[in-house]
Formats: sequence, structure tokens, C-alpha cells
Amino acid sequence: MNDPDRHAAGMAVRRAVLGDAYVDSMLAAADTLFDPLQHLITEFCWGTVWTGEAIDRRTRSLVNIAMLSALNRPHETALHLRGALRNGCSREEIAEIILQVAAYCGIPAAIETMKLAREAFADDEGMGGRDGG
Repeated sequence: MNDPDRHAAGMAVRRAVLGDAYVDSMLAAADTLFDPLQHLITEFCWGTVWTGEAIDRRTRSLVNIAMLSALNRPHETALHLRGALRNGCSREEIAEIILQVAAYCGIPAAIETMKLAREAFADDEGMGGRDGG
């Protein structure tokens, strides 16, 4: 896959997981300093990593929740919690991942992630819910 193809594939996955509104807001904020980072994120993270075929998007979402929780990145954790719901992860699966976070990253990380998950679940209910859980 050449760079334009990887970028296009990455943009499609990024929009599918994070939603058009979020991606559009990030791209609208791009300027000469921010644009290279946006390009890198789209091409590498989304176009190379997220398009890999060895694991599916649901699994990637659950892994991201765990990693971002461990790294104490609440903004990105919240974003990927919503993405996990878009990718078909159930609330029960997300709750299990948060228990795993508690065991391996600490209770404070799990508490923070659970707060963010509750917000994502509430937002999801407001949009008609996806998993009924």
C-alpha cells in the first residue's frame, strides 16, 4: 500500500471508529504545525496499525482502552470508549477490561476509566444505544 492509499484507508477507519464529527473537528484545527501530526496519526495509527488483519477492530478497541487507562490519558480513553461501542463492544466486555485494568494498573486507573465508561454509555443511550446493555 503506498502512502496515499494508506492515508485514505486510515481516514476511512478513523472516521468509522471515532465518528465524522470528531475527525472533522481535528482536521479543522490543523495548521502548519498541527497538520503533519494529523497526517502521521491518520497514515500510521489508522492506516497501518488499525488496518492490520491479524486482529479485528473490536479487539483493538479493547486493547486501546486498557493501554490508555494505564497511561492515564482520560481524553483519549473517553474517545476510544465511544469508538469501542461503535465497533460493537458490549458494555459487559468494556467492564471486564476495566477489571483487568484494576488488577494490572491499579484501582485509581480503573475508577477513572469506569467514570469515563459511564459517560460513554450514557451518550450511547442518548443516541439510541447499540448493544442494549
